[in-house]
Amino acid sequence: MYDLTGFQRDLLYVVAGLKDPHGLAIKDELEDYYEKEIHHGRLYPNLDTLVEKGLVEKSQRDRRTNEYTTTRRGAREIEARVEWERQYVDHDNWLAPS
Repeated sequence: MYDLTGFQRDLLYVVAGLKDPHGLAIKDELEDYYEKEIHHGRLYPNLDTLVEKGLVEKSQRDRRTNEYTTTRRGAREIEARVEWERQYVDHDNWLAPS
């Protein structure tokens, strides 16, 4: 995962977390997070990179819609990243006191 851009990492996380990860659902989720429009020319080439790296599989739902699923390798990469982050970030201490 170290060789992914931040955007590609976010894409991988979204694909892993959505119940129905297809292009427009992924795009909508990222637009909500980034609070700006994500252009197709940015989204789909980066999804293709994740496919080429073996982190995501792409299949065709119908003539217009592709579905994306996280591969086992992609899931392992996410788990490794979360473990790495835990070394540096104590998530319990990030919560604001009530």
